Amino acid sequence: MAKSAFKAKIYGVVQGVGFRYFTARQAAVYDVTGYVKNLPDGTVETVAEGEKDVLENFLKVLKKGPYGSVVENIDIDWQQPANRHQDFRITY
Repeated sequence: MAKSAFKAKIYGVVQGVGFRYFTARQAAVYDVTGYVKNLPDGTVETVAEGEKDVLENFLKVLKKGPYGSVVENIDIDWQQPANRHQDFRITY
């Protein structure tokens, strides 16, 4: 299977609702590496690396988000994997 990566900017009600923790838990379930962080403009940024089909399923879960969130849009930039991440982290 082919490895891939993406950088996503998630818009909507995604701060103050546990979105980063939800994303980190789902990353463990899907076995992807990378990070998630809140951005000053109220969005959430996620970088993830893994198998392409796994990342697509991971994105489907992120589009739903945790209870209390409202995901309005996700801008996704597919990239070549850089293998920079050994695990998945919440960063600040």
